[in-house]
Amino acid sequence: MQLLDLIGYAAALCTTSAYVPQVLRVWRTRSTHDISLKMFVVLVTGISLWLTYGILTSDWPLAAANSVTLMLASTILYFKIRHG
Repeated sequence: MQLLDLIGYAAALCTTSAYVPQVLRVWRTRSTHDISLKMFVVLVTGISLWLTYGILTSDWPLAAANSVTLMLASTILYFKIRHG
């Protein structure tokens, strides 16, 4: 594996795993008071577009990372909409 690939995988791991603590906290507390609804709507939209781009360009690492990130960010958005 080349250095460029390793950098890409490391970036994907960091940006995707960054959502895990927030998802766990929101899941446990059901509190989303300090989370911006508008920001998460825009974020989930952007992640969806990156996922689409990854699929259409057959960039499978990009698509895989964004599919996991979309699932995590969508979970937070769901709780924000449901529990305000």
